[in-house]
Amino acid sequence: MKHKDIPLNERIIFALDVGSLEKAKKWVDRLGAHINFFKVGLQLATAEGWFPVIKMIMDSGHKVMCDMKIFDVPETVKLVLGQLKNSGVTFATVHGNDSILRAAVEEKNGVKILAVTVLTSSGEEEMKEMGSTMRIEDLVLYRARRALEIGCDGVISSGLEASRLRQDLGDNFLVVTPGIRPGQNIDEIKDDDQKRISTAKEAIRNGADYVVVGRPISTAKDPIAVVELMQREIQEALDD
Repeated sequence: MKHKDIPLNERIIFALDVGSLEKAKKWVDRLGAHINFFKVGLQLATAEGWFPVIKMIMDSGHKVMCDMKIFDVPETVKLVLGQLKNSGVTFATVHGNDSILRAAVEEKNGVKILAVTVLTSSGEEEMKEMGSTMRIEDLVLYRARRALEIGCDGVISSGLEASRLRQDLGDNFLVVTPGIRPGQNIDEIKDDDQKRISTAKEAIRNGADYVVVGRPISTAKDPIAVVELMQREIQEALDD
């Protein structure tokens, strides 16, 4: 497996899971010397709107991942992606069937489209409740293959499935991995809702290009120490 040439300070995408632009800016200012990539999700966008947050991050000199998880009729999907034109956003996530993904690809305007495979908060039981008869690993592979055939630039996948994706689908696409939890000597996350988790080192070693990290950093006593620890682990995985 060949690792992509991505700067170490972009391998971790910090999730700005906060409720105000002010709090988001404090995190960008605090982590900006160590992390160059920030994720905007539904909580922050609902509170402040997508574009004020995007502008704040871009004005600070950093990259943006819009975790929109777009799921709507194809024409609306196109209109949403059209709004991101010339925004400078690097990644946008889409969560849907073939027609939804195809609409996003047709209107991506330079934004890289990442298809959500299976949420990392879902386990086998949750998928059965939703009517799936496939094992999660097989479902992730199936959805990833379809997304890449349609023209998506990459997928959102847990670190547990990344190795299978690389083995079966190759290296010519992006794998972005949430559900990242710290390795040794870091406090445990309380009330954790993630099911399919991995460490940053495991995810990168398995084939992930980027890891999305929120609470392990934001709730730590020393957030910078956690970032530096994860970056060392990532570099070790890249060097293996």
